[in-house]
Amino acid sequence: MTVLEKTPETVVLSNEEIRRYSRHLIMPEVALAGQKKLKRASVLLVGTGGLGSPLGLYLAAAGVGRIGLVDYDVVDETNLQRQVIHGTKDIGRSKLASAKERMLDVNPYVQVDTYETVLTSENALDILKGYDVIVDGTDNFPTRYLVNDACVLLGKPNVYGSIFRFEGQVSVFYAKEGPCYRCLFPQPPPPGLVPSCAEGGVLGILPGTIGTLQATEAIKLILGIGEPLIGRLLLYDALQMRFEEVKLRKNPKCPVCGEQPTVTALIDYEQFCGVPAHDRENGSKLASEWEITPQELKTRLDRGERIVIVDVREPHEWDIAHIEGARLMPLGSLAERVHELDSADEIVLHCKTGVRSARALEFLRGIGFRKLKNLKGGINAWAREVDPRLPTY
Repeated sequence: MTVLEKTPETVVLSNEEIRRYSRHLIMPEVALAGQKKLKRASVLLVGTGGLGSPLGLYLAAAGVGRIGLVDYDVVDETNLQRQVIHGTKDIGRSKLASAKERMLDVNPYVQVDTYETVLTSENALDILKGYDVIVDGTDNFPTRYLVNDACVLLGKPNVYGSIFRFEGQVSVFYAKEGPCYRCLFPQPPPPGLVPSCAEGGVLGILPGTIGTLQATEAIKLILGIGEPLIGRLLLYDALQMRFEEVKLRKNPKCPVCGEQPTVTALIDYEQFCGVPAHDRENGSKLASEWEITPQELKTRLDRGERIVIVDVREPHEWDIAHIEGARLMPLGSLAERVHELDSADEIVLHCKTGVRSARALEFLRGIGFRKLKNLKGGINAWAREVDPRLPTY
C-alpha cells in the first residue's frame, strides 16, 4: 500500500540531488520513481525530542520533500543524553529552531516547516491535514489520543512510537487499513499509574532505535513497499535485545474508528486522560495552601521548628542528592509504610520537581493526614534556591 498517488512528472531531481541519493537510486525498490515520491511527500513530526531527533535527521537525509515539526519547548541540558538533534550550544534555544537548523544542514534540499505551539483540539486538524503521514513522537497520553483521533478523522496514517526506560513500542495506526490507537487502548491509564520518562528515566540510546523504526515505517508508507506495521505492535526490550510482535485487530466497537463511532470531533484530551498534555515533569497542580517554597521551608527549619521531611523518590535518586535529615519513603511503598508517620507532625513531602510528592500528599490527605505541605519545585528547586552544593537532574 502507499499513501501517495502516482508521482506527477513535474517532480524533478537535480543533478546534485541524484548524486546525493545515489544509494537509493540503485535500489530497484526505490529507484528514481521512489525518490521522486519521497521528494513529493510530506511528513509531520509531533515532537522534536528523543523520538523526533532520529526521525528528523533520517527523514531529512532520505529526501522527504516537506517535513513539519510541532513543538513548544526549549532545549534543556537534561535533553542532550538522548535528543541528539540538539547540541550543547542549543541549550535554552527553541527546539524547533535547533532541529530545523540541523536538518537543513543534513539536507538543504528539503523544506522544514515549524509550528511552535502546543498541539490542541483547536489546531490539530488544521496542522495535520496538509501532511501525508503523521509521526507521533510525544510522551504523554493526551497528545497520543489527540493525534490518533485527528488522524482517524482526517484519514491519515499515524506512525506511533513509545519509549520508557529500556523498552519501546512501534506500530502504524491507520483506520482505513486496520486498527487505531484506541482499538488497542480504549481508555487511558489512571492518572499517576504510569510514570513519565522524567520520573522513570529512559536509556539514551533507546529513542534512536525506536525513532529509526518509525522513520522506516514512514518511508515504506510513502514508497508503497514492504509490509507496514498496520495491525501489528512491535515490542522492543533493549536489556534482553529482543523484539516481539503482537497482532492487533480492529475493534468494531471502537469509539472513533468503529462501525458506530461516538467520537466524531476532537474532545478535551487533558480532561479525558486526567493529566496535562506536556512532556515535562513540571510541578504539581495543588492549591497553594498545600505547598511550601524552598525558602519558606529553610526559614522554618532555621527557626528550629520540628518538621518531618519525607522524600518519596527512589533510592537511586536519593544517591544523586538528598536533603539532610529527610526520610526516604518511595512513593510505591508509602501505603505499606504509612504507619511510620505521625499525623500530629508537620510533614513536608518532596520528590524531584513536586509531581510525585503531590500524589503522595493526596494519598495521605485521603487517609486523614492534614498537617501536610508539598515542597514546590522539589529537590531541584531546593538545590537552585537554598543549597547550590546539590546537583540538579
